[in-house]
Amino acid sequence: MPKERTILPRIINAAIFILMEVAALQLLTRNAELQRIWIARAAHGVMGTVWGSTQSIANYFNLRRINEELVKENFELREELDSYRSEAHVLRVDSLGVARGRIRGFDYIPAEVIKISRNKQHNYMILNKGFEDGIQEKSGVITRNGVVGIVDAVSAHHAYAVSFQNSTSSISGRLRDEGATGLLVWDGVSSHGAILQEVPLQYKYEIGDTVYTSGHSLMFPPDIPLGIAGEAKVINGATNEIKVDLFQDFTAIRYVTVVHNTAFDEVEEFLL
Repeated sequence: MPKERTILPRIINAAIFILMEVAALQLLTRNAELQRIWIARAAHGVMGTVWGSTQSIANYFNLRRINEELVKENFELREELDSYRSEAHVLRVDSLGVARGRIRGFDYIPAEVIKISRNKQHNYMILNKGFEDGIQEKSGVITRNGVVGIVDAVSAHHAYAVSFQNSTSSISGRLRDEGATGLLVWDGVSSHGAILQEVPLQYKYEIGDTVYTSGHSLMFPPDIPLGIAGEAKVINGATNEIKVDLFQDFTAIRYVTVVHNTAFDEVEEFLL
């Protein structure tokens, strides 16, 4: 009996020990799985943060390339649009029986403004393209929002353009599709203000009419939207001066398109 009483507690203790070991192993296995999940989640979080930062840096350095691609696409679309406008103009003129023939063509070259002045009466801009890129003097400078200047001098890799915001600059503008024409000049004050001068009194217009390039200039294609007509005042009892709110804000110019009339030299010979 004494031996049996001695062995029984040992068996019970051994059984309890085994059960505790099994429970411990199960707990360890379960905890290890949880730890694996936690570690995996933490690793994924770190990887996500690193990837996000890397992608942000890559996106930042890709911005210039993306902008250049957008400029190229924009100027190609402008070429196509000008072609359609020219065809439409030919059809409109032909339907009136006034003239025949093709509207003169223009070459288009995208460029970037690398320097611009805005706080003077004789403002200018410098472009990052020159004669090696096909830029020529007496070419127009435009954006998707209108006319911004005229190329005055060219070097191998840069061009100097007189800004429309210059007291010596003027553009031939037209009210509506078939309205009166006049000289569009900068108002000398605002970053988006202009005045359409020398509009005959007999030609009526409405506030809110769109002002376009007239096509009477050798430097700019016809029908480029320039701005919205506002109030007018009579000058010397003979003509109207009409305020124009330009589409182009001259405080926000970076990418432009240089347009050159392929018939410019030929037409100038007749004017000499």
